[in-house]
Amino acid sequence: MRNKNRPARLLARQLHIFCEGEKTEPNYLRHYLKLRGTNGTAQDTVVVIEDRKKNTPVQLVEEVIQKKKSFPSSHIFWVVCDRESKVKYLDALHHDARQKANAENINVALSNVCFEVWLLLHFQETASAYTSCDDLLKRSELKKHFSRYDKNDDFSSITERHIAKARKRAETMNKVTKKSANPEWTHPYQWNPYTNVYELLDEIDKILQENPR
Repeated sequence: MRNKNRPARLLARQLHIFCEGEKTEPNYLRHYLKLRGTNGTAQDTVVVIEDRKKNTPVQLVEEVIQKKKSFPSSHIFWVVCDRESKVKYLDALHHDARQKANAENINVALSNVCFEVWLLLHFQETASAYTSCDDLLKRSELKKHFSRYDKNDDFSSITERHIAKARKRAETMNKVTKKSANPEWTHPYQWNPYTNVYELLDEIDKILQENPR
């Protein structure tokens, strides 16, 4: 808890992150911030993992649009969400979410089919398409890399070395996916597998470098 007698830091820029998932994504990002020397919760930090009330891409983007009005224009906003199965969430809804985000300068870190594909890349290369998160957990070897894996995992086994490998593997995977996809598919929610979570991590690194503690 911040000392009330200490003045709050005046920040030119601040990064706000809104996660679709309630546990996995925030827990992972807090672990990443811990590796970077901060925790994403203090009032005066430059990176804040925000509480959210909505949990679908469209609703989450709309919530961010409203909250964004309360902050200076220099602040940066990211939404972290999953593609999910097409049965659960139609392409048209992802298109709507992305259109609204682009119009309001809100960044989107999307994983197709779910955030767990990003986690899997910490330990191995993959180019497999999955129909759902349950399908990924059933058919991939992700659980083998954790002493336990559920939505509460603390990710303490993930190191800087794992993250560096995941970044490179994600870039390679995305290129392979896009190259082999239908040429008419031009959006990340149409590419399976895909993740650009590493772009959010790059943004975190950049703003922390701008504001050393």
